[in-house]
Amino acid sequence: MEPAGHADETAGAPPNAGGAAVAGADADDRSAEVVRYSERLLSEGHERWEGHRCPICFLFIGLPVGKHAKMNVCCMKRVCKGCIFAVERRGIYDSCPTGCELAAQLRGIYDRCPFCRTPRPCDDASTLAMIQKRADKGDAAAIYHLGCKYFCGGLGLTKDVPRAIELWTEAAELGSVNAHYSLGQTYYYGRGVEEDKPRGVQHWEEAAMKGHVESRHCLGVVAFNNGTCELAVQHFMISAKMGDELSLNNIKKMFMKGLATEAQYAEALRGYGAAVVEMKSHHREEATRLRF
Repeated sequence: MEPAGHADETAGAPPNAGGAAVAGADADDRSAEVVRYSERLLSEGHERWEGHRCPICFLFIGLPVGKHAKMNVCCMKRVCKGCIFAVERRGIYDSCPTGCELAAQLRGIYDRCPFCRTPRPCDDASTLAMIQKRADKGDAAAIYHLGCKYFCGGLGLTKDVPRAIELWTEAAELGSVNAHYSLGQTYYYGRGVEEDKPRGVQHWEEAAMKGHVESRHCLGVVAFNNGTCELAVQHFMISAKMGDELSLNNIKKMFMKGLATEAQYAEALRGYGAAVVEMKSHHREEATRLRF
């Protein structure tokens, strides 16, 4: 015989006890998922995105990429300024006699894209037409580039932020990490749209895990502003080792304030130095020296 009241212990229990147990289990699952995602965020994206590698010299382009490279809108190939300098100023036939080089120039070889042999655009209208043509075919880089023109109002287009966001979103879905970065900037800082910091951070995370250096740096800034200095250092370490000077400087400042260790700063400095060396070339140095 069971003691009185023990025959059915659930009879007097709150009616939502089972629901609370399920909710607790769901919360535990979500917590575990957050932990796994955080681990993935810090374990992936330590190598730079291949889209920022020059297709001629095969070296990663210096940072910021927009300052050290130029886009061929005909085929969306981004070429570093060192290679552009080598082609346009030195000639692509360095071993040929002067007469051959002159003949090549007379044939207009320098007026065409070295990849697809398309004549270079002569004005904004022809440039826009080339970008639009590739965007219509689903080229993620072209769609992203077109979005940038709408965002700034370039190439004769009227500034249209909603249209830019629409294009960047499409490009991001097609795999453009640059689009994720720009969407992150737009939403996090509320540039032309209502500010949505969590949404901005999410886009930066997507890009950072694919090796986008600037997005990784932004995550470090977000972590620092949120007071999670240890996480900030981890993000800055990753981006510094990929050649980001801003991230290296941030680690230095944190070290001077006692927020990062000497070992962390030394490791970041070595990694940054190695990345910079790997991005150097004779043509790039000469282009910089001549302010090309």
